[in-house]
Amino acid sequence: MTIASARDRRVSTGIGQRSEALAAYAFIAIPMLLFLVLNIGSILYALFISVFQWNIRSGAGAFIGIANYQNVFKDPIFIRAIQNSVYYAIVWVPLTMAVGLFLAVLVNQKLRGRTFFRAAFYFPAIASSAAVTVLWIFLAQPDGLFNGIRGALGLNPIFQLFGFAPNQNWIGDSHTALNSVILLNAWTTSGTFMLFYLASLQTIPGEVYEAAAIDGAGSWQMFWRITFPLLKPGHYFVATVAVIGALQLFDQARIAGGTTGDPANALMSVVLYLYNLAFFKFDFDRAAAVGLILFAIILTLTLIQRRLFGSAPSW
Repeated sequence: MTIASARDRRVSTGIGQRSEALAAYAFIAIPMLLFLVLNIGSILYALFISVFQWNIRSGAGAFIGIANYQNVFKDPIFIRAIQNSVYYAIVWVPLTMAVGLFLAVLVNQKLRGRTFFRAAFYFPAIASSAAVTVLWIFLAQPDGLFNGIRGALGLNPIFQLFGFAPNQNWIGDSHTALNSVILLNAWTTSGTFMLFYLASLQTIPGEVYEAAAIDGAGSWQMFWRITFPLLKPGHYFVATVAVIGALQLFDQARIAGGTTGDPANALMSVVLYLYNLAFFKFDFDRAAAVGLILFAIILTLTLIQRRLFGSAPSW
């Protein structure tokens, strides 16, 4: 009787495990199906569109192979869009990561009102991007608040040394338009990166800092030799998210520079170029080619970052 009851328990346990496994697969079946259709399926469909002369009414026309990709790279506006996006990523990503890390270290201290400061630093990230961009445009006008403040503080001679007039139009000048957008997005996004870094900071054991303090390490030594290296998984996550977001710059460029990325294509990004092809010129096959080029660039950079940062440490 004992042997029979043990067998019954094993059988019932096996049936229960299979039931739980089937239930788990059933729960993830719909999300996985949506992912395959909407993500992987859309990439394959874009690849299909990009090698045909595509018409929105009649569908696929003549097979043209890689002609769309060749035509895209021959377009000087697309080359300018690539240059703008790469410059934006090179400047904006390190700047915003540095500001986000600084804010995270700051609000991770035992300070009075740190909850308020966390919310205050994060607030620009939840504000409407369109509203913030429009406000930024008004601030950067020749008669805007920024020029007024630097004039009141007597800083105009310093700015003139760098070639900036007292009534500089920061968004309307092709030399400063993209840098103005970089500063805008560094302010609005640093709060999000602060939260990412804050979550990583709180995974570092306190015993590490206690041991360093006993050994006589100062605040800067603790940060540079303990905090910064142990944030390697956080660096990888934040850098990956930042690079993807930088290469997908659209809304600020669209609002500040219009569909043509004015002035003089200074705000033309890859996504804005794709947007113009698809929704103004209805050139969907070339737009699909641009989307796949952007996908290939993002995937390559993500793999490179994975190689650079490696895997998370185990405590």
